Parts: sequence; structure tokens; C-alpha cells
Amino acid sequence: MLFDVTWQILAAAFILDLLAGDPRWLPHPIIWMGRAISFFEPEFRKRIENPCRAGLFFALCLIAASFGLTWAVVFISARIHPVAAVIIQTILIFYSFSTQSLYKAAMDVFKPLVRGDLAQARIKVGYIVGRQTKDLDEAGITRAACETVAENFVDGFLSPLCFALVLGAPGAMMYKMINTLDSMVGYKNDTYILFGRAAARIDDVANYIPARLSIAAIVPAAAMLSLSRGRRTFFTALTQGRNHKSPNAGFPEAAFAGALGVRFGGPNIYHGKLVDKPYIGGAFNDPKPAHIEKACELMMLSALVCVVFGCLLSWSLF
Repeated sequence: MLFDVTWQILAAAFILDLLAGDPRWLPHPIIWMGRAISFFEPEFRKRIENPCRAGLFFALCLIAASFGLTWAVVFISARIHPVAAVIIQTILIFYSFSTQSLYKAAMDVFKPLVRGDLAQARIKVGYIVGRQTKDLDEAGITRAACETVAENFVDGFLSPLCFALVLGAPGAMMYKMINTLDSMVGYKNDTYILFGRAAARIDDVANYIPARLSIAAIVPAAAMLSLSRGRRTFFTALTQGRNHKSPNAGFPEAAFAGALGVRFGGPNIYHGKLVDKPYIGGAFNDPKPAHIEKACELMMLSALVCVVFGCLLSWSLF
């Protein structure tokens, strides 16, 4: 019963995310995960001399701890009362979703952009992307925001949903630790190129299937929004999903590029260095500010498609 997630739990968690997003006045497990990562990193570096080995044990221990602690919380709540376990699982899975916060962050870029306030738009997009934003023009800001919405549809929603379906709330929290580790130590710089390698590879593995499954949600969502015929979305995702240095991010980005009829990728500056990425949807034009709003709508409807399918799957199994 600890890993059984009913359709009611999934539906309630999704509705909570739509209504509340990430309320700052509530304690958030992801914040605790970040603090744990910052606290234990120097300990593992100090105790294990080889940085690759230290990073591997560091990542595995924190991932196992997040799963184990969540399992214990759900187990204890189930012993108190079955309804308590349902409430706890709903809240924890709700915490693993971030559709509403992603929507708000992208729209915070859209609003100053349509006013012509590029300076404010650069500041806002800098909060959600890793690239250098101080010299981005309107097209560059728009492209960065749309790419983030597409990529984080998987990281911020579909992957935790998949883990929740298989391993319940412990699986969702385990995935969030994997993703948080990657975002904090999975960099290819002098500090983390060796220590963070394991965290980055584990994140790649965790997102491998969800990234590809995302196409099956984005295609019908694009058709329902009349953004494009499903054929263009599917064809772009299939043929250009690998035009990305990440083994996973290219697939949702290519599906969004096909749906919106815009191009993503291309050269960008990261940490002061020019990174020449291939274009995704290279046959299309650069996105306009209005495409940010359309990308958000596509992301939200794609999430709804996933939840409906997840609820149907959970209902049929349990």
C-alpha cells in the first residue's frame, strides 16, 4: 500500500499545484534537499579523496536518504490512519510538481517583454536559465523562456509523475533529490566536473524515459490548442530531438518547437563562454513574445493530458 498511488491522490496533487503553486509560507522539501546537499558536500569531499568516487557516494546516499525518509513518513502515517497516509502522499506529490510556478516564472518574463522593457525581461529570464542574459535581444529572451518551459515540463512535472506512479510519494521525492543534485552540482566546471559527474549521469538516466514519453502528451495537446497539426509536432520531435547536448532536453524542446513553429537552440553564452548549440526547428523563424504565453498554455495542457492518463492507469491497476 505504501507505493500505491490512487487516481484521487494524483488528481488532488495536480489541483493543489494549479491552485497553490509553491507557496513560500509553507516548508518545502526541495529547500531541505538543497540544504542537505550544501551541508554534506564538504563532508564527502573531505572523507573520500577521489572526487569521482566521493561524488558518486554523495549522490547515492542523499538519493537513498530521500527515498527512505519519505517511505518512513508514509509508513508511520499509514499506521496512524489510512486517511493520514493519503493526505501525506497527496501533499508530497503536490510538492514534486511545479507547473504553476513554471507558468508564473515564464509569464514574469512575458509581461515586461510585451511592454518593451528588455532590461526587466533580462532580469526575469535570468532567474530561470543558466545562460548569460545581459546582452540578449527580444528573440533571445523569448527563446530562453520558451526553451525553459519545454525542458522543465519534464523535469518539473512529467518525471516526478512517472516516479510517483511507480514508487509512490517516496519515488517522487527521490526524483526531486536527483534533480536537485543535478541542478546544484551537475556542472562541467572546475569545481564539479568530477565530483558532480555521477549526479548528472543519474539525472540523465532518471529523465530518459519521461523525456521521450513527453512527445505523446505534447502532440495531442498541441492539436487541441490548434497550434499545429500533430504531424509537424511529432516529426520535429522525432527528427530533431537529438539536436541538443543533453540526452533528454532536446525531445520536449523539439516537440514544443514543432508545435509553436519556432526555432530553439543556437549559440549562447554560459558562464562567460560561447557554447554553439545546434538549432532545433531550424526551418522555422525565431519566436515572438506571444510564443511564451502559447508555450505556457501548451505546457499546462500537456500536463493535464499526462494527469488524465496517469489517473486512468492508476484506476485500472488499483
